[in-house]
This record gives sequence, structure tokens and C-alpha cells, in this order.
Amino acid sequence: MPGDKVKLIAVSKEASVAHMEEAISAGVIAFGENRVQDAILKHRVIGDRAQWHLIGHLQTNKTRDAVKIFSLIHSVDSLKLVQEIDKEASRIGKRQNILVQVNASGEKSKFGISPMELMGFLKEAVLYSNINITGLMTIAPEVEDAESVRPYFNALRELLAKTKPIVEGIANGTEYSNLSMGMTNDFEVAISEGSNMVRIGRAIFSK
Repeated sequence: MPGDKVKLIAVSKEASVAHMEEAISAGVIAFGENRVQDAILKHRVIGDRAQWHLIGHLQTNKTRDAVKIFSLIHSVDSLKLVQEIDKEASRIGKRQNILVQVNASGEKSKFGISPMELMGFLKEAVLYSNINITGLMTIAPEVEDAESVRPYFNALRELLAKTKPIVEGIANGTEYSNLSMGMTNDFEVAISEGSNMVRIGRAIFSK
């Protein structure tokens, strides 16, 4: 059933280390950061007491640092970035877990691969041996009525099902099942459409 096992990613991009420590004390185990440099500073204090997720756009020149600390990179959207992650992961003997960001809404202001390009992208990306593609991510438009973004979450769920045989068939042993979708305003709709990772910031850290 949707929502049976949903992982909370506490979006800590604007949170202080002190507030993150409070969240850890309350049971939060995973934080989502937008910027690699900010995450590095916080990681120096908190370290591996938490899981670190990169949810913001990753520039290729930040890949080396990103691979060192993030357990999951949600925002992979180009083969160039796949190649850089694969190279840096190989350098430190790591297999980096990633999600592929899909621009399900088609907004020009958002990063992500178009749904039509996803199949071809995955057929190439899955060949890199130092990355592990575990699912898809999307960011819905900011709207007042959360129900209006349901079609985008539904579309991502269908894309995951459609592309699952490709990823798991080529990368033997890979579990391609994660859907990172839903934020403070729309996470309930996202969960009802199959999300198993929600990215919540304001509801946790707002003053």
C-alpha cells in the first residue's frame, strides 16, 4: 500500500547545526541539503550520526566532495554528471546511490530529464559500474491546491514501473524502487501516489 514505508528527508538547507541536532534527538535520521559546500560544513560537526542526501542541483565541479559524504544523490539529470559521479566513486572505492531527476511538469525553471528522454538516458546511465540507480525524483510546481499536482506524481510512478525492467535487467542486483516526491505542501498527495521518500523542510524547521 502507498505510504507503508515512507522515508522522511528533513530538508535542512536553511537549518543551523543546533536545529539539526534537535531534530536528531527527536528521531530524524536523514537530512536533505541543497548545496554541497553547506553540507560539508555541517557534516564536519554531525558526521555519520545522520544520513546525508543531496536534493539540490549538483554541478560537476562539486562531484568529488558530494560523493564523499552523500549516501544518496537525488538530482542526477545528465550523462555528464553520471560520468563524473562514476569516476569519483571509483576513485574512493564506492558505489554511489543516485536517483534520476525527472522534470515531470515540464517547467523550464526546473532541472531534470524530460519523461520522453528518460528511457534512453537510463539505458546508458545504468552501464556505469560505480553508480547504483535506485529510482526517480521530481519536484512538483508550487501551487495552493496540492491535488492539482497529483498528475505529476502519478506520471512519475508510472515511469518508474515502465523503466524498472531496463534498470534491474541490465544492472543485476539493483533494486530500482524509490520515488522521491512530495514536500511540505503536497507530501500527502505524493504518498498516496506511491512516494517512499518525502522532502520536508518548513514543517520541521520553521520558527
